[in-house]
Amino acid sequence: MAVEQDTRSRILAAAKGALLEVGYANLSTRGIAEAAGVPLSQIHYHFGSRQNLMLAVLDLENQQRLARQAAMYQSNLPLWKQWQQACDFFDEDLESGYVRVLMEMTAAGWSNREIAGAVSAQVQGWFDLLAEVAQRAAERFGSLGPFTPEELAALAGLPFLGAEAVILLGLDESKIAAGPALRKIGELLRMLEEPPERGGSDEGPVRP
Repeated sequence: MAVEQDTRSRILAAAKGALLEVGYANLSTRGIAEAAGVPLSQIHYHFGSRQNLMLAVLDLENQQRLARQAAMYQSNLPLWKQWQQACDFFDEDLESGYVRVLMEMTAAGWSNREIAGAVSAQVQGWFDLLAEVAQRAAERFGSLGPFTPEELAALAGLPFLGAEAVILLGLDESKIAAGPALRKIGELLRMLEEPPERGGSDEGPVRP
């Protein structure tokens, strides 16, 4: 059992490396097997197909990060600090290749319904988590204004997906300031959660 798990892990790692190097469209299961140091038959045994293998890569990457994010949102940090931490995670996920894996499989899903369904389920997990965060915010602040928790989840999550797409296209901050803009949303949240105190010397002396 341990040997099988080790083989599976090696294949998943090799598949991710290959995806980051050549993209989904150019993947070769034979090349992945060679990189993993296993017979090609092991890929078919563990995953059945290239498509299933890459969806397993996405599932592993996604679940690790979703668990990390859920733990962060369960903390007692103010909402604006949680947003800042989410931006830090975003930078880490770009560096690690997770974002590339997600975007590659998203693009593959545009012409393959089975892939689309699997990727949609992964993405839905993020928006469900954000809706839970929004619901807790509603309980804390008393209202979300005109928005439902699901609508706020969309407003919070979609900018990250858009930023991922333009960054992977090579549009850096000099062209589209996606990263800095995301971080400044945290500053807006801080202003809402910690408004400056009114009064002080600007209002002149207090008279009896």
